[in-house]
Amino acid sequence: VSVVQYSQEPEVNLYLNTFSTKGDVLDAIRSLRHKGGRAVNTGAALQFIRDNILTAPSGSRRLEGVPQILILLSGGRSEDDIRGPVRNMKEMGIFSLSIGTRNADTLELQTISHNPKYAVSLTDFDTLPAVQQEIIFWINEASHHIPKPTKSARKDVIFLLDGSDNTRNTFEGIRRFVQRIVENLNVDDGSDQVAVVQYSKDAEINFNLKSFSSKNELLNSLKSIVHKGGRDVKMGAALDYVRDNVFTASSGSRHAEGVPQILLVLSGGRSSDDIRHPAQALQESKIKVFGIGMRNADVLELQTIASTPSFAFSVSDAESLENIQPKVSSLLNDLQERLPTAATLFGKNYDLR
Repeated sequence: VSVVQYSQEPEVNLYLNTFSTKGDVLDAIRSLRHKGGRAVNTGAALQFIRDNILTAPSGSRRLEGVPQILILLSGGRSEDDIRGPVRNMKEMGIFSLSIGTRNADTLELQTISHNPKYAVSLTDFDTLPAVQQEIIFWINEASHHIPKPTKSARKDVIFLLDGSDNTRNTFEGIRRFVQRIVENLNVDDGSDQVAVVQYSKDAEINFNLKSFSSKNELLNSLKSIVHKGGRDVKMGAALDYVRDNVFTASSGSRHAEGVPQILLVLSGGRSSDDIRHPAQALQESKIKVFGIGMRNADVLELQTIASTPSFAFSVSDAESLENIQPKVSSLLNDLQERLPTAATLFGKNYDLR
């Protein structure tokens, strides 16, 4: 059980893995203090829960097939947009129930809920005991009807990060973006593998595809990555480097088994070398490339390296990366179903080098 309060911004009272006994949870709930605040930003609160609570580090067992259930109690109409956050929650398979009172917007409650029938309007919260049994019934119903995920198709995902001086002050935002993407991958069951490489004048591997088989170990390693540094920015050389040294069987690539090979490039500035030929070589090798740029990144460069126009993204700064993370994660999930097998691509299996 987790509890979050929100007004202008959300505040965590307890995470899913804070307590392991019912007694401790009940004691913590009894000691809760009202958060306060005039603004009501339900949309921001829903997105916060998706990105920070329903994750493995916070105790979520979503990837183990455990139903994820959200019960929202609202006392007023939201002042921000809820549509995007609601869509993101539903895409993740989160089952939402909404309970509103006083000035809560009925349509808003129905929009947030998994189904309009799971939205309840009350005169005030003192009447909650009257609907308690109904809510418990719905929770049990959700637990039995939410489909458990099957073992997903496999993916090899490599992050190529601009580690030059261009990103020295924004590297923490880049790190958080990578962590959010990884949290939505299936690492623990062996389906997905992840590697991280930084580049400036030259490229440097932080860890390769076969370094970790545990998501927690991978996330912990991400936290300890040190910004590479360097004035020069040679993206072209870095693209060649990952193709020749990371997308290989010796580094853990499963390309010869038909596993999709995916490269996410995060750029903070224009490259000082040619990127056209390395980008073409990646396309010819059937590697799917995302180009993601911040601040001084060259939009044309991003479009050139991206496999399709929909794989090119440009944001104003690293903090804005979180706005595109759900879209990028969704595209990654689509790729695992659309990419052909090695036999289809090449007529035979061979090691990509």
